[in-house]
Amino acid sequence: MTKDLTTGSPMRLILGFTLPTLFGLLFQQFYNMVDAMIVGKLLGSQALGAVGATGSINFFVIGFCLGVCSGFAIPVAQRMGAKDYPQMRRFVANAVYLSAILALVLTVLTGVFCRDILTAMLTPEDLFEDAYAYIFVIFMGIPAVFLYNLLACIVRALGDSRTPVYFLALSAGLNIVLDLAFILIFRWGVAGAAIATVVSQTVSGLACLAYMVRRFPILRVTREESRPSLDSCKSLCAMGLPMGLQYSITAIGSIVLQTSVNALGSLYVTAVATGSKVYQLLACPFDAMGSAMATYCGQNVGAGRLDRLRQGVRACSLLGLVYSVGALAAMLFLAPQAAMLFLDPAEAGLETLLSLTVQYIVILTAFFFPLALVNILRFSIQGMGFGTFAILAGVLEMIARTVVGHFFVPLMGYNAACFASPAAWICADLFLIPACLGCIAHLMRRHPTASLETISKTAVSTQ
Repeated sequence: MTKDLTTGSPMRLILGFTLPTLFGLLFQQFYNMVDAMIVGKLLGSQALGAVGATGSINFFVIGFCLGVCSGFAIPVAQRMGAKDYPQMRRFVANAVYLSAILALVLTVLTGVFCRDILTAMLTPEDLFEDAYAYIFVIFMGIPAVFLYNLLACIVRALGDSRTPVYFLALSAGLNIVLDLAFILIFRWGVAGAAIATVVSQTVSGLACLAYMVRRFPILRVTREESRPSLDSCKSLCAMGLPMGLQYSITAIGSIVLQTSVNALGSLYVTAVATGSKVYQLLACPFDAMGSAMATYCGQNVGAGRLDRLRQGVRACSLLGLVYSVGALAAMLFLAPQAAMLFLDPAEAGLETLLSLTVQYIVILTAFFFPLALVNILRFSIQGMGFGTFAILAGVLEMIARTVVGHFFVPLMGYNAACFASPAAWICADLFLIPACLGCIAHLMRRHPTASLETISKTAVSTQ
């Protein structure tokens, strides 16, 4: 049920790991799309705009959860590469304890301050109540986010990128059924779409847990291994918290940008929300590549195969370039059709809304290769053990989006909003490219034949 990524062709291994992960992400985006399609088609563009108005704050909180789970999996991947299974299981057990604490704290805080946050973001009055109904339910589902994503990240750290896909497929199918039931039958509006998402994630997480207990004997901890360990928690936090903060810091810029877009009015909020749904689907391969590189680099650092790091980064970057060109070519012709998946043909003012949405989609896809490098390099660096560098890249993204959102959107309007994310990706790459090369050179220079213990300690000490 596990896979060794420390031997064999880097291109073949990365591609083989990426494809199942991509299918899982597509399933995840599929049920997110179903939410948006049902909301847009059945409840109207205003309801879709309300969901979209919560996108940046959703990313701020849920992105932190996802980043923490990914970070917790890095020490697991490194110990897997070193074949140090007892310590690997200690990391797994302590990651569960830390995730439970974080889930409780975040659920309480976001529930209490949810309405205040939306008010501070200048959420349009005609969208406010629907936006609150949606995001409050999503925040109450934070424990489900931790449950599934921590388990999925641990399984991927072992080299198995297929198993999580099965449970996401289950979640996607269940989400469709519940969406229709909660919106059409129970008439719960946008809150129904959020409830469907949370319930689906919970079922998927519990099913994944039951499967892991039965089919992954390598993860069965002993009583000694399950005891809370301060050293293990420190190592996990040294990787998990920087990765979580990197997502949240990046999201701060998105919040500033969203606030500026909100001030432009509901039409522009809906255009960005609709275009973002298409973009999120198209960007799934980059997330899959990042996940593959985190596990690939983590296992190879753990095994002391430092010579394979640069090969892996080159191979994955080539995959990113090929896909970026193909995605742009497709959207130059198919962006209107993609946008209409989420819009009601009978919607008033459809022509203007569609034009704005297509503009947003095409501009973002034109800069997909910089986005590919952001994911590939950032996750590679994290897999090597240099989590703090990811925060610095996130800071640059935040600054770029904040500058564009705070200064240029009020002056130049919607056009500036379309270029905010590309500017953020380019700024991050200006740091990540030399940083990734420097991390590889540092490890090879300091530890040409080092053990996992030495490499891991040095990586943490240099942060």
